[in-house]
Amino acid sequence: MDPMQNATGGTVGNVGSGMLSNQEDDTTAGTAATADDPKQNLNQVINSIQKTLGLLHQLYLTVSSFNTASQLPLLQRLNNLVLELDNMAKLSEKCNIQVPMEVLRLIDDGKNPDEFTRDVLNSCIAKNQVTKGKTDAFKSLRKHLLEELEQAFPDEVESYREIRAISAAESRRLAQAQASLPNGDVQVKNEL
Repeated sequence: MDPMQNATGGTVGNVGSGMLSNQEDDTTAGTAATADDPKQNLNQVINSIQKTLGLLHQLYLTVSSFNTASQLPLLQRLNNLVLELDNMAKLSEKCNIQVPMEVLRLIDDGKNPDEFTRDVLNSCIAKNQVTKGKTDAFKSLRKHLLEELEQAFPDEVESYREIRAISAAESRRLAQAQASLPNGDVQVKNEL
């Protein structure tokens, strides 16, 4: 094999700053089998971003030591950058990633985007605690009302409890019927 070719058959050339650049389009290698795989699409975009960053670094090195002899390599690197940015735009169309505006604002402000995740998680925990408190308050109210009603109307409360037991059994039966498999078997939920 020619030393100027890599294992995939793409031509590898020396681009001036001691770095090697693969001239083959990296995205065509495995796209036929996994064209609709979101994870694969995301990985391709990430690889394109990394390649673009490498091209920008090479461009920076070329510009910082520019002389008339380095004009052709500069133009080649600019063309490679444009091609890679175009490739990145095409790949990104396959990805459906939605980033909240708050995250972008945090990044613009120079803050860590993990702060957004932490704040959202803390907000969810606080809302969950409020909801749990309300649920516990209603359970306590129901228990207290049943105790008071049982003292005042013992026969009616007994009838109510029988109706509730029948209703609960019917609900369980319906839930089991919905969990049955097409062959008639019942899907059992394992409890740890």
